[in-house]
Amino acid sequence: MATHDNSYKLLFSHPRMVEDLLRGFVREAWVDELDFSTLEKVSASFVSDDLRDREDDVIWRVRWGRDWLYVYLLLEFQSTVDTFMAVRIMTYLGLLYQELVRGGKLTATGKLPPALPIVLYNGNKRWHAAQDIADLVEIVPGGLAHYRPQLRYLLLDEGACDESGLLPLRNLAAALFRLEKSREPQDVGAVVGALVDWLKAPEQTGLRRAFTVWVTRVLLRGRMPGLNIPEMNELQEVQTMLAERVTEWTEEWKQQGLQQGLQQGLQEGELLLLKRQLTHRFGVLPPWAEARLAQADRAQLEHWAEAILDAKTLDEVFRA
Repeated sequence: MATHDNSYKLLFSHPRMVEDLLRGFVREAWVDELDFSTLEKVSASFVSDDLRDREDDVIWRVRWGRDWLYVYLLLEFQSTVDTFMAVRIMTYLGLLYQELVRGGKLTATGKLPPALPIVLYNGNKRWHAAQDIADLVEIVPGGLAHYRPQLRYLLLDEGACDESGLLPLRNLAAALFRLEKSREPQDVGAVVGALVDWLKAPEQTGLRRAFTVWVTRVLLRGRMPGLNIPEMNELQEVQTMLAERVTEWTEEWKQQGLQQGLQQGLQEGELLLLKRQLTHRFGVLPPWAEARLAQADRAQLEHWAEAILDAKTLDEVFRA
């Protein structure tokens, strides 16, 4: 998981990836007013007042319109659904604003610049967590409801994104999403071939290398974990390797996909059954329990299924 997250950070540390992500998948009018030539990476290390470190994923700023009014883009990469992602986003944004205030980096009117929190999700299941912090706070009658916090993040769920019309337009984010969803080595080869053509300029060496690392170390090894894939430095090498071994790897890829599908199906069935058992014993599950279940692996689910036999409370089940 760490390798995957780090490789995503590496890819989106290149301004071209950020530009294509916004142009291709944030279909809002204000994007057309951004000056992408001013994209500038911001330090993602913040220290809060109680001296706890927080290392965010990737933060960029870009000029918006005629004035030097920066739109801050907070990119958070997720491969699993986090029920309380909205809480994390609120914390990150608060730390960012705290740092801007401390550094005097305000607008000409003395206000904080706007920020766009983006959660880029590439998991197999569709994202189902709340996208606004307000949806995670209990509604109470009376005037207290006016103080319920509100902060929404933009979700880009790769599995639900439609990138069909973007790949011919040389959109690198769309190419990445299509690689994630590829079903056969031929599909990977086609996208890699397009990337070889798009990224052949000398100034694109770093981005070309980032894609090479991601395809070989994350994508191919993740699809075929038992296969020895040599280290490569160029996308051209990856393209050649895929062309030479496409027949052999297609069968291996299919077998791996069948096994992964079977394992995923079994885990989803066990999760559904455990939820029913817990609800029957203890009533409607609170958000913290839903979050624990959503992030558990199959072994953990089986462990809790045994614990439910003797546990007297929901808390005892999860402490087992």
